[in-house]
Amino acid sequence: RSLEELNANFNKLIRLPDSIGFELTNLTKLDISTQTSSLASQSPLLTEKKSWGFGKLVKYGTFNGGSRSWNREEREGFIMPEYRSIHSLASPRAGYSSPAQAAIRNDLSLTIAEFSLFGSLLTFGAMIGAITSGPIADLIGRKGAMRVSSAFCVVGWLAIFFAKGVVALDLGRLATGYGMGAFSYVVPIFIAEIAPKTFRGALTTLNQILICTGVSVSFIIGTMVTWRVLALIGLIPCAVSILGLFYIPESPRWLAKMGRDTEFEAALRKLRGKKANISEEAAEIQDYIETLERLPKARALDLFQRRYIRSVFIAFGLMVFQQFGGINGICFYTSSIFEQAGFPPRLGMIIYAVLQVVITALNAPIVDKAGRKPLLLVSATGLVIGCLITAVSFYLKAHDMAHKAVPVLAVVGIMVYIASFSAGMGAMPWVVMSEIFPINIKGVAGGMATLVNWFGAWAVSYTFNFLMSWSSYGTFIIYAVINALAIVFVIAVVPETKGETLEQIQAVVNP
Repeated sequence: RSLEELNANFNKLIRLPDSIGFELTNLTKLDISTQTSSLASQSPLLTEKKSWGFGKLVKYGTFNGGSRSWNREEREGFIMPEYRSIHSLASPRAGYSSPAQAAIRNDLSLTIAEFSLFGSLLTFGAMIGAITSGPIADLIGRKGAMRVSSAFCVVGWLAIFFAKGVVALDLGRLATGYGMGAFSYVVPIFIAEIAPKTFRGALTTLNQILICTGVSVSFIIGTMVTWRVLALIGLIPCAVSILGLFYIPESPRWLAKMGRDTEFEAALRKLRGKKANISEEAAEIQDYIETLERLPKARALDLFQRRYIRSVFIAFGLMVFQQFGGINGICFYTSSIFEQAGFPPRLGMIIYAVLQVVITALNAPIVDKAGRKPLLLVSATGLVIGCLITAVSFYLKAHDMAHKAVPVLAVVGIMVYIASFSAGMGAMPWVVMSEIFPINIKGVAGGMATLVNWFGAWAVSYTFNFLMSWSSYGTFIIYAVINALAIVFVIAVVPETKGETLEQIQAVVNP
């Protein structure tokens, strides 16, 4: 479908034949992304983690007259050169402060307040990274922005490793937080801009899988090594990412936007395979870029123009519901929740970590088949159920009723919650955010949406203990209501984006 067809009648999209076969092979680890995680019970300590993963997708078919097809003789020529979606190199940052808390406080003689500041600086650094990453990615490219983020992470980990006092420790934490916040915007955007529409969602979800896996692995490693060694381990994937970025192509859409036509075609061909027919996709991208270039350069206030307000409302709304549905409060204090409910915290954490990884992994293959909207609806419904079950558990405990049922209900509620979050609300807001913004406002809008997400993460983690002190079951009822509102929001506002190119999605959402 051409952009002209969509602009002429975008409410009546005509589906062309679309068949594709592909195989996933040589899935190597080398990823860059972000996630926050901390189980510290005394204060909302935000940490971050990065892991590495370069997925290599091979044997990808070509375009033939609007449809994609294979034949056995040609198939070997369609090698897709290392689809380096730099997913989530964020492992050691997200799980760092929890296992390292006691050792850092003892070695550097930190008070609880000083260590709390150390943990919280990660979030403030991430907010700064979120604000600045969009303009940086627009100015020097997606790869350039990821290099800058990696460099901040390297400097941050080195500062933590060599820290002799609180100042170097805090500066290192702030730097790694900046890198994490920047990565959380740039990585989903980069994946969306280089991926074919048929598995764009799966690649972005793979990012979430590696985040979950990295958080769990980092927490385990942190119990076996010193905090300085753990900082060095966090440094390694960040340093490797800087080198790895030299071997992957830049986003073709960014190159087209910058008028670097030769590099644009070379990057697109490298991503799609040497024998792939890229003429149709290249023409569609160029046409859309030319249309956008006739518009004035976007500023923050331009996001609220009528042309863009729907995409901004969708992205910001999903980020608000993702965070204010309670995920960071529950994630950071899962151990204490189990302890308050009378369930063994260590066993609960093991079940929690395994379930999160398994559900997210099972979700990846179906995201481009089931669609974004159904997964969001199923996920939000499960979050409501999980919150209500947990609320019942704490209600029974508060009123000294059904003692044997309390820990069982608490575990079931938390597991239903985290399984539901992993099934959709964890990854889908980032998928949709990376798809719906036109490239001329993507830097500003994506950075602001990421800032909203990180502010929500801080607000929920900060208020969780206060809410639990007020009313343990009331806290989860509030989260249930917010997640119920998310269901209404998804039904009424969020469009389905599966199977569409970025240009098609943006022409419909921003007519």
